[in-house]
Amino acid sequence: MHIGVPLETQAGETRVAATPETIKKLISQGHRITVQRGAGIQASVPDSAFEAAGAVIGEASEAFAGELILKVVAPNDNELALINSGSVVIGMLNPFNNELIGKMAERGITAFALEAAPRTSRAQSLDVLSSQANIAGYKAVLLAAHHYPRFMPMLMTAAGTVKAARVLILGAGVAGLQAIATAKRLGAVVEGSDVRPAVKEQIESLGAKFIDVPYETDEERECAEGVGGYARPMPASWMQRQAAAVHERARLADIIITTALIPGRRAPVLLSAETVAQMKPGSVVIDLAAAQGGNCPLTVADEVVVAHGVTLVGHTNLPALVAADASALYARNLLDFMKLLFDKDGTFSINLEDDIVAACLVCRDGQIVRKNG
Repeated sequence: MHIGVPLETQAGETRVAATPETIKKLISQGHRITVQRGAGIQASVPDSAFEAAGAVIGEASEAFAGELILKVVAPNDNELALINSGSVVIGMLNPFNNELIGKMAERGITAFALEAAPRTSRAQSLDVLSSQANIAGYKAVLLAAHHYPRFMPMLMTAAGTVKAARVLILGAGVAGLQAIATAKRLGAVVEGSDVRPAVKEQIESLGAKFIDVPYETDEERECAEGVGGYARPMPASWMQRQAAAVHERARLADIIITTALIPGRRAPVLLSAETVAQMKPGSVVIDLAAAQGGNCPLTVADEVVVAHGVTLVGHTNLPALVAADASALYARNLLDFMKLLFDKDGTFSINLEDDIVAACLVCRDGQIVRKNG
């Protein structure tokens, strides 16, 4: 099959959907690969490395002419115009964007959005959200250290002792847990909070203190368990108690990293403007939910702003700041997903009895397959 790997053109996107490692494996399976010129430059992969792996370097029109196209983010209108009807597109295509899915269906494209993969053990190796969230959690702490005007670890010097930074992590999914681990490695005193009771043990195992907000009703307990590995919106009663607990911890914190996201919905507010106003001058907030409205109402997407003496960082694509490793992990995710699309003879086949394939398929043969409320 002819596989195309185009250059990502979205502002700030530095990742590439294939690496020499994955291209070698695809070619060994009998595929022919065309990589757009310069596609991997920002991810530290020169064209010569792709050529050495066996790929052909071409222009955008040649990469998008592939029967199967590997993307990082969804194609824009200009890119859609280059894709042939009947082509297959695989990537992080935002399965909750009905307009985009409709446009791809109109073009006759078969599209798979990997963010929609179920959170099961079988799907772990192709879980793009986890592989990229891991990087975001790590980079969030480094960004916080960059903007924070003091040391992270406790230092004992001839001029006196410097206290360790107090770091508060709100949301202990993949990004939050990596943020906790990274902050601990940098010597900070770390606390973590999450709606799901099951993560208490994980937070404490990384050396952080868990901020416990007890459940008072069956409804609260049921929502806290989440669905399919994802958090669910919590009842207002619990949110009020959590807000009070977070408010108290936030006033004492030097750095807060918020990571709470609910698929397809606006991010929940975890850190109020009133709380930020009472934080210490020089404190830093890294809002990993900035792309979905933010966990703090003062966050501005893709900007660094200062409010009440607190620096709020709203980067919407932290994995792109670690482009080489983000691309390597993402390319492996794609490779593992593609194994599900080819039968033993190497023939392309969409098996809708496979729960992962069925979950990721958003449109096919001009029809929208995924329905979003």
